[in-house]
Amino acid sequence: MLNQRDSVLSIIVGASILQGANGLLQALLPLRMQFLGMASTEIGLVAAAYGAGFVAGCLFVPRFVRQFGYIRAFASLAAAAGIIVLAFTQATGVVSWTLLRALSGTVLAGLFTVADGWISAKSHAGNRGQVLSKYMISTRVALILSPFLVAAGSIGGDGLFMVVNALLCLSLLPVAFTMGETPATPNLTALRLRDLLEAAPSALVGCFFIGLINGPMAALAPVYGTRIGLRPELAAGLLVALQIGSAVMQWPLGWLSDRIDRRLVLAGIAAGTAAVSLLMAGLPDTPAPALVYAGFLAWGGLAFCGYAICVAHASDVVPPERIVPTVSGLLVAWAAGAMLGPVPGAAALDHAGPGGFFLYLALVAAGLGLFVLHRILRLRRLPAPGGFSDVPASSPATAAMVPQAPARNDATTGG
Repeated sequence: MLNQRDSVLSIIVGASILQGANGLLQALLPLRMQFLGMASTEIGLVAAAYGAGFVAGCLFVPRFVRQFGYIRAFASLAAAAGIIVLAFTQATGVVSWTLLRALSGTVLAGLFTVADGWISAKSHAGNRGQVLSKYMISTRVALILSPFLVAAGSIGGDGLFMVVNALLCLSLLPVAFTMGETPATPNLTALRLRDLLEAAPSALVGCFFIGLINGPMAALAPVYGTRIGLRPELAAGLLVALQIGSAVMQWPLGWLSDRIDRRLVLAGIAAGTAAVSLLMAGLPDTPAPALVYAGFLAWGGLAFCGYAICVAHASDVVPPERIVPTVSGLLVAWAAGAMLGPVPGAAALDHAGPGGFFLYLALVAAGLGLFVLHRILRLRRLPAPGGFSDVPASSPATAAMVPQAPARNDATTGG
């Protein structure tokens, strides 16, 4: 048990340092591109390339982990990320920036897939929600604090890129020196999304819907802030409020999901997000900053916590050796939503104003809640004569019926 805890702690520490590097890079790159005189459309193209690369990384990493194992996969991907970060210091044109940002998305997706899969595989159905919550809290704190490092260097110099590279190298140490056993090597090079949809539809659809609302919020929160009259520094602080809300609520929601059907928690998150969004949509044209910050804290404490619940639910219904491709599939769904969501979100903000932006978020969140409730009610109505469920032989959900798979109310069944 001690070795298992050491293994989980090592990957949490390593992933948190990695997230710190990622947070600093996210804050640094658009500022550097602006410093170089790139147009807003070019900066947007580079951002889209990151999303495309992220999806590609989610697709290839299960085969990579199967070939080389968890530790070697993490180490090689972190080294590749460091090389890409150093290459940014020499990039000048939009083509080179777009290519490098796509490559950075690929390797970072691989790193986070390895980390998510490792932690999910080393936990069990009785504590997976809490373990993932602690992991998310730790990485959220790193993501909140790391952008402040921008003030320690010059946007036009290379020093901040060196700091990012140093953090990437530092993230290798706790992983390389872990004393616990790594999870079983995945026995699948990839998991088809159709198989994952059969095994855990609430998790897969949930990740896509969460991407549809979290993507535009992360991209447009500062723009929303300036539209309602906040000063630029206060508008940028809305992103921090979202992350703080998520860090505060992640563990309580994870603890709750270990005790009741995780899909009920996911439905509650969706309903709460829709309710907060409607309240924000009804704010006056120039609301008090304290009221706006309170709303963003509450919104982040709900919507930004849904992904971990989806991962925990899907991990309950697949064996440990299939968790990496399962997490990979969930990340693909989330990344697809995060790429698509900013388009209608920005359109709502432009054409219907700040209130319209939150009406869009409320509509998507309500759709997720209704889908998950439909899945819960449908599963409970299905007959199961003799204690058996009729599922396709090829479905990963069959793993939940073996004697070694621990049962926990409805969360270990596909839904």
